[in-house]
Amino acid sequence: MSHGSRVAGHERQHESRVSSHETVAVAGPLVTRDSRLATPTRMLLIFAALLVGLAWVRPLWHIGLVAPQYPEGIGMFIWANQITGEHPQDLHSLNGLNHYIGMKAIVPESIPELRFMPIVLGVLVVSGLGAALAGRRKVLLAWTACFFLVALAGLADFWRWGYDYGHDLDPTAAIKVPGMSYQPPLLGTKQLLAVRVTPRCPATVPALLASPLRRHVGELARSREEWHPLLVEPGDEAA
Repeated sequence: MSHGSRVAGHERQHESRVSSHETVAVAGPLVTRDSRLATPTRMLLIFAALLVGLAWVRPLWHIGLVAPQYPEGIGMFIWANQITGEHPQDLHSLNGLNHYIGMKAIVPESIPELRFMPIVLGVLVVSGLGAALAGRRKVLLAWTACFFLVALAGLADFWRWGYDYGHDLDPTAAIKVPGMSYQPPLLGTKQLLAVRVTPRCPATVPALLASPLRRHVGELARSREEWHPLLVEPGDEAA
């Protein structure tokens, strides 16, 4: 092999090693499985976690009813730890309507979810703040997944609670309609005999968290080349 051929071969090997090194240097911070989050994303996560705490001071759900006896409407608010009437006597009036059709009385003290829901919310707040402190992408994904699992579990439990109240009727009730049940809907409006029931979610934690959590999930689900807006720059990793 001539001297020129050996020199050309060494140069090609050197260029290959340099190209490979540059690729690793550029791609490394993007494909690291436990990459650090950028400061704006960590601040947004702290904001989202603190918003969960609003569920302690704001109702999670509202159920409103309009009936011939109450044309102006009555309703109740479902909080993390209590159930209250929209107006002072509304819960008493709702239980009066329920009594005629055989539904059980709504007694907040007898609902176990109202005792442990504040604990669940507290764990979400503390773990969200911990995820922001850790500043790791996998921890953020884990917290986001836990948040949505808790939200879905809450909706499923509320549906089960409504099903039980709407189907487990007193056979000696004053008003009995064969085949009729009175389960309130999760969303929308439902006509139950002469009563129109409309549930709604007040402008509290779910609505407030929609935008920041959607941004987290959308950014983190993109390809690895698009993760860098949420991650620290390569030069900042050493700092």
